[in-house]
Amino acid sequence: MTDQPTHGPIVVLAGGLSHERDVSLRSGRRVAQALRDQGREVIESDLTPDLIELLRGLQNPVAFPVLHGGVGEDGGLQQVLTLLDVAYVGSEPGACRRAFNKAVAGPLIAQAGLARPRLAALPHDMFRELGAAALVAALGERIGFPMIVKPARSGSALGCTKVNAAAELPSAMVGAYSYGDLAVIEEFVDGTEVAVTVIEQDGVPVALPAVEIRPNSGIYDYTARYTAGETRFIVPAELGDEVADACAELAIAAHRVLGLRDLSRSDIVVRPDGTPVFIEVNSAPGMTETSLLPQEVEAAGWDFGVLCGQLVDGAWARHVSERVG
Repeated sequence: MTDQPTHGPIVVLAGGLSHERDVSLRSGRRVAQALRDQGREVIESDLTPDLIELLRGLQNPVAFPVLHGGVGEDGGLQQVLTLLDVAYVGSEPGACRRAFNKAVAGPLIAQAGLARPRLAALPHDMFRELGAAALVAALGERIGFPMIVKPARSGSALGCTKVNAAAELPSAMVGAYSYGDLAVIEEFVDGTEVAVTVIEQDGVPVALPAVEIRPNSGIYDYTARYTAGETRFIVPAELGDEVADACAELAIAAHRVLGLRDLSRSDIVVRPDGTPVFIEVNSAPGMTETSLLPQEVEAAGWDFGVLCGQLVDGAWARHVSERVG
């Protein structure tokens, strides 16, 4: 039996051209430093035309993508890494596409029998050609007020608006369409907002302690997410054991239903009766100083740098195994 080859440099990929570029760069710096603190060789790279040449010039690299939005989460980057035969942390291209598109992920979650809000998805051209007035009335009847309008393919709550009355809906739709040509309109679920990170250990998904999210403004928007002091995070969330277990089970189920790999973070709202409702999932969670995943890792008693190293080693072992297979 021959020894498996060891992996080479870890290439932390951050930045890109999405609306979440700044957040991605902050995530990348944190991951890179955490890995260096573990004694790992790390190269930081943006998404540039030189990336393919960089990867091809390295011996057994492992990519650690922390690009948020756009090609970082829609499967495009993962497809390129697969074509280049480069090991990488995270989900496969198809799973990334399913998770990133809320208009796809929502129905798949519902088909699996998991709780999620009522929703509808409307392309921009349909909203424009058929007229806003008739569609506003139909959405009000089907979804009800209040409702949430958001881009189907975006993150960090960009373009997301709470709509309390029909008169507010057209402008909210325009806001969502500024981030893409497909908007999702979903029932507003009132309750306690939590996030649950799922980490795979030896291929088995494990849920970390839930984070309870209490934004000062009452809305967990982009500013509340990435401005220190704008949101209070309670880790672990102030939930009863039974409810906390139900949230963990929901996050793990969503991870499995969508075919995700290595790590994911599900956003969940717990109704007043204790029922957790799936809102959306992120296949490339933020890693900044105000992001939720690092807080959950700490609450679980894990070391963030060690975890990043384990994810890299797991990605490399999987890659070697697939080559042999």
